[in-house]
Amino acid sequence: MFGCDPSITTVENRTLEELHIGDSAEVDRVLTPEDIELFAVMSGDVNPAHLDATYAAETGFHHVIAHGMWGGALISAVLGTRLPGPGTIYLGQSLRFRRPVSPGDRITVRVTVREKDMASAKVTLDCVCLNQNDEMVISGEALVLAPREKVRRPVSHLPEVRLHNPGARFASLIQAARALPPMPTAIVHPCDDLSLLGAVQAEAAGIITALWVGPRDKILATAAAANVVLDESRIVDAPHSHAAAEISVDLVREGRAAALMKGKLHTDELLSAVLCRAKGLRTERRLSHVFALDVPDVDRLLFITDAAINIAPDLETMKDIVQNAIDLVMALGVECPRTALLSAVETLTAKIPSTLLAASICKMHDRGQILGGLIDGPLAYDNAISAEAAVAKGIVSDVAGRADILVAPNLEGGNMIAKQLIHLGGAEAAGLVIGARVPVILTSRADSPSARLTSAALARLHAEARPAKPVIE
Repeated sequence: MFGCDPSITTVENRTLEELHIGDSAEVDRVLTPEDIELFAVMSGDVNPAHLDATYAAETGFHHVIAHGMWGGALISAVLGTRLPGPGTIYLGQSLRFRRPVSPGDRITVRVTVREKDMASAKVTLDCVCLNQNDEMVISGEALVLAPREKVRRPVSHLPEVRLHNPGARFASLIQAARALPPMPTAIVHPCDDLSLLGAVQAEAAGIITALWVGPRDKILATAAAANVVLDESRIVDAPHSHAAAEISVDLVREGRAAALMKGKLHTDELLSAVLCRAKGLRTERRLSHVFALDVPDVDRLLFITDAAINIAPDLETMKDIVQNAIDLVMALGVECPRTALLSAVETLTAKIPSTLLAASICKMHDRGQILGGLIDGPLAYDNAISAEAAVAKGIVSDVAGRADILVAPNLEGGNMIAKQLIHLGGAEAAGLVIGARVPVILTSRADSPSARLTSAALARLHAEARPAKPVIE
């Protein structure tokens, strides 16, 4: 509580001798949804009345309410820091809960000395919590041992608490994908647990219908080891991973599959089949990869491109990279995605070619050669995602500080940004290759089944919004 008010730097008690009948102290606190979540984390009380808005709507209160003991904790805080203050020992507390407390309510917590026994040092205090309408929400009394010695101490430094529900934003995408008919998807060489279980999970969620393409015996052995029973009629036998990639591409060309999901094979094996001029899935677009990242403390999904396919893109390749990413993000429901073209600086200089490339892309967007959203660049990474950094550098832009899509100047930069956010920033990640006739779910062998599930949801939503493109022979 004191940590919320930086103007309070010390806590000081009132000793037993200093206390008088009628003395009181109070604090105000506005209840936030984060307070409820943090109290649930601390206490383990996950009653859906406090956390599940859908459930709470069907209760007598019709909305989420605070835990009763949240108010009790505030009373304890006043006793321990204000009256009597440090050195106080709690002996007992009675509480009566009279009204619910809802997010947005301003609660005044007040304690008042009612009785004092000098011999035993026992003090009884009346305790009340009032809402912004001066209605009593909690009443009760506390029995404490008051301190006999004076204490004046600096306020202890409190750690900064940040709440993050991993994958929460991905959950909404998965839910949206589940509302669509399942997408027939060729699972290319699913001969390890992760690739097979990721596809099984996506199928169980109703996002895909899997066609298992690879050596039949290996696929069945992998399924048996994972305690999964497959529909053997949907196994398409292939002698090895290279053949599995080619057959999977054929399934798309035949109209039997609407997406590809990478299994246990090298990325270049799969993409070689996709890019084959004679029998592949090439379109007028260059292929590019987009990472979708749910990053703690960021109020939106971030998309990073290209971190997996195009090593050092030229202007025409960068144009396709940007358009592919915009198409994907718009397919996910962002009507006007903000795209930042990254460089080391935000000013144009011939000494840094990526600044010139970024400026050229912006002009192409101005002239209608790239469609959708807003684009700006060059922007350094900090002022692309931090409004404070953009203001500090005097950047006036509709994109700076609020970018949804971060376009790296090369593969190394994009890969390092994505991996840093994943491994140091705690981001949840999904990935998709677009630009081919159908989306390609291209995840790392180290990715979890849940990452593959989210990637499948991205593919399903993209396929719904962007139907299969014609193949260029």
